[in-house]
Amino acid sequence: MSARLAKGSDGRLRCRWCTATPAYEAYHDREWGFPVDDDTRLFEKLSLEAFQSGLSWRTILAKRENFRAAFAGFDFHAVARFGARDVARLLKDAGIVRHRGKIEATIANARAAVKLQRDEGSLAAYVWRFEVGAKNSAARAARAPAPEAIALSEDLKKRGWNFVGPTTVYAFMQAAGLVDDHAKGCVIAPQVSKRRQQFSTSGLKNRHRSLA
Repeated sequence: MSARLAKGSDGRLRCRWCTATPAYEAYHDREWGFPVDDDTRLFEKLSLEAFQSGLSWRTILAKRENFRAAFAGFDFHAVARFGARDVARLLKDAGIVRHRGKIEATIANARAAVKLQRDEGSLAAYVWRFEVGAKNSAARAARAPAPEAIALSEDLKKRGWNFVGPTTVYAFMQAAGLVDDHAKGCVIAPQVSKRRQQFSTSGLKNRHRSLA
């Protein structure tokens, strides 16, 4: 059996990391690696990965609903309007990670996201240009950020985003399905593979504009 696999609560093999806690297993089975094309959810995932930096994902996952309540459901158009009073409010919110730098970065990133959506048609159209293909399987096996993650990180920084280093961006790409990092033999891997095969980026660019 691969070192990347372990038995889950039902005795079936899964990616080893998710067997540490039931919350991880549920997240792994229902979300991790499945392609996301919704701008709000993409912003949420990238924001939470930034908050996770230096902490455990278990901490962030346990506080996710609190984060959603605190940051207007990660509607980045709403978050972009946050000001000093909101920062002060969030710094007092024990339900989230009270890190001033990350809070202020999330607000700044929301403003950058509004501009990016306006320029590119949608966040989804933009980020899916950086999808990781099979050619980078060796990099993924080594658990190193793929070149696409480095490129996305650098481009986001140029666009004014903060807390988007290559490791954070790669974790975001794993979570949002831009890279398939499920271990071979994982019971969920075929579901993710099928969903990614069915996923189409056609129409993403004009999705926001069509809804405006």
